This record gives sequence, structure tokens and C-alpha cells, in this order.
Amino acid sequence: MKILVINCGSSSVKYQLIDTTSEQTLAKGMVARIGMAASVVTHKPLDRPEVKLSAQILDHIVAIEYVVTMLMSENHGVIADKSEIDAIGHRVVHGGEKFTESVVITKELMQELRSLIELAPLHNPHNIRGINACQQTLPDVPQVAVFDTAFHHKMPPYSYIYGLPYVLYRRYGIRRYGFHGMSHRFVSDRASSILDKPIEELKIITAHLGNGCSIAAINGGISVDTSMGFTPLEGLLMGTRCGDLDPAIILHLMGREELSLHEANTLMNKHSGLSGISGVSSDMKEVIEAEESGNTQARLALDVFCYRLKKYIGSYTAVLGGVDCLVFTGGIGENSPEVRTRTCNGLRFMGIELDDEKNNSCQATETDISAVGSSTKVLVVPTNEELVIARDTNRLVGKTNETVSV
Repeated sequence: MKILVINCGSSSVKYQLIDTTSEQTLAKGMVARIGMAASVVTHKPLDRPEVKLSAQILDHIVAIEYVVTMLMSENHGVIADKSEIDAIGHRVVHGGEKFTESVVITKELMQELRSLIELAPLHNPHNIRGINACQQTLPDVPQVAVFDTAFHHKMPPYSYIYGLPYVLYRRYGIRRYGFHGMSHRFVSDRASSILDKPIEELKIITAHLGNGCSIAAINGGISVDTSMGFTPLEGLLMGTRCGDLDPAIILHLMGREELSLHEANTLMNKHSGLSGISGVSSDMKEVIEAEESGNTQARLALDVFCYRLKKYIGSYTAVLGGVDCLVFTGGIGENSPEVRTRTCNGLRFMGIELDDEKNNSCQATETDISAVGSSTKVLVVPTNEELVIARDTNRLVGKTNETVSV
């Protein structure tokens, strides 16, 4: 099957067309600056050069029309007709407690998705917008919702309940949900394959490190704890997000700086993290370059980032009762030997020891970077959330077709 994978943001649509038979990406790209001046469409077909074009793209419906047009383009396309698109898989950030696995999208389901907007007001509305746009452009193509929170739904209550009155959980669903579920799921499965051991027998810690960062404790293929919580703000230090924070600090700052709720939210999500501490950038590569040139705030930002990650690795090793494998993924996890080195330094007592040569030479490829004798395997595994979406879409649409044919 040819699956169109869609990831919608407020002003962007990222896409991939994946052939699930070969699991090969036939084309990928992004529509950026939707609703703004000089929108940009970037399109990369397999084995051909990337192309860019400027256009006036007012909304997500027009953006999806451009995606389909590029896929069928005489010069840059990979399909002859839109009927070759067998199904569409959507990344939906928040599934709440209602959606614990991927589902085929129906009218009834759309109503339930809208009810979850209050849990993810910055993300779910755009995901829903993308679903509606695809319905307009490709009305006869089945669609599937794949949820970022679903992988973490089996966490035990003592992992996800906060120390607030329990009535607030019952009334508003305030609990830890966790995010980056598709990434943690993919790389833990790959770790099992690389180690040639059933995932049911493995205790794995996966660290997804990018502009957003999270870490998960996975026991026998089940996520039993994860660092992101009610929102993606909690946990590790990130590019622009503060991560773990004493909530009283925000109350204090709102009073001293006379911040509105919106301003406080923006402070924690957009102006903190690596960017806020370093004063340089939210990009780890630029922070490391600044540190190497003698910038002490950049050094501090890097130290805080790695220290927090190390603390989580230690705590999750305790949660799991030991760890068989530590996996680094995401833009930073896959590409920064420096972060991997600083994080793992001092963890030999836990059986975590790196091979410096393998670590330093590894750049975004599946690699075992653990030293000979390291009782815990340390792996770098590039993530592929789009493939997870395509696989789930293929599986669910296949079942639907079988049911219809009967």
C-alpha cells in the first residue's frame, strides 16, 4: 500500500508518501508558512533532487492540494494519479485516556477528537485541521489517527498520578500522559532487533533528544514511566522549554513581573531551556560551538542538559530494576557525541560505558557505541515516527478492507 503520512502544525504540513511493501519513502516534503506571505513548498522525491517553490497558501486545504499536486507532478512526482494513495495516516498529538491505540477516523471519532482539544490546545486543533483538509481533497481515501500519547497508556497509576487532589484527575483528566510515543516505540523495537532478543525480555531506557526531549522507561515493551507529563513541558531541559520546574516559581514570577497566563506559558515554552540559559540558541550544535569559544553560559546550558538526562537515566534504572539497553535518538541523540559522552560519564557503576571511537564516529546511523565489557548496551538508533504511522495505517486499513469485502 502507498500511505500518505501527514503531520500538521499551525502553519505547516509535513508529509511523506511511504510504500509499506518495501517500507521505502517515495517522497517527502513540507508546506511552510501557511496563511502567511511567501508560503514555501519543499518536495523531495526518492532519488531525485529537492525542489522548492513559493506560493500563496491560505489554509491547510490548499496546502494538502499542493502536496497531492507535487506527488503527481510530471517532473517531480512519484504517482500518476491520486487514486494510488491507498490511505492517509495522521500524527495526532493527544489521545487522552480515550484513545490508547491508533484508530480509523470516522465522523463519530472526529467528535471525540474535538473533545480532547482542551488537553492539547496548541497541537490537536491543527491535527484536526489536517484531517478535515484531507477529507476535502481526498474524500474517498480512508484516514487513520496515530496518537503520540498511546504508547504510554499502560503506565501504572503510581507513575501518572500527580500529588494533587484526586478529584482534579477525575474532573479534568490531570495526569501524566507522555509524548513522543511513536519514537520511543520505534527505537525500542529496533533495539530488540539489534540485540536479537525478544523485547518482552528487555529493560530499555530510550532518550528522544531534539528540540523537544523526553526519556522513557520500557519494561518488556511497555512504557512504565516517561518524563513528559500533562503537557510536553515537563521533564528534561529542551531547546526552548524549561522542563522540570518548581511550580511556585511561576506564581512568584507572575506576581513580580506582572505576567499574564499567556505570557507565563510563553516564557516556559518559548524562551527557556537551552536558549534561555545559554542566551545563544536553542540549537545544541550552536550551543556547543559557543561553549568551545569560551561562552560560560553555553557551557552551563550544556551541563544542565546532560545532568538532567543523567538523573533520569539513574532514576529509570531504579524503576526498571536494572537496564539492558540505553538508546539515544532524535536530532541531538543521533548527532551529538559530546552530549552522549557527558551524559554517560560516571555511569560505569551502572554498567554503562562508551567506546569513544565508536561514539565519536557515529553520525545518525544505527550503531552500538558501548565499550567491550559494558554490561548495558548503548545504542544510537535514528527514529522513524512516519514509518510507525504508515505501519499502523496499513494494518488498520487492511483490516477495514477485509471486513468490507466480507
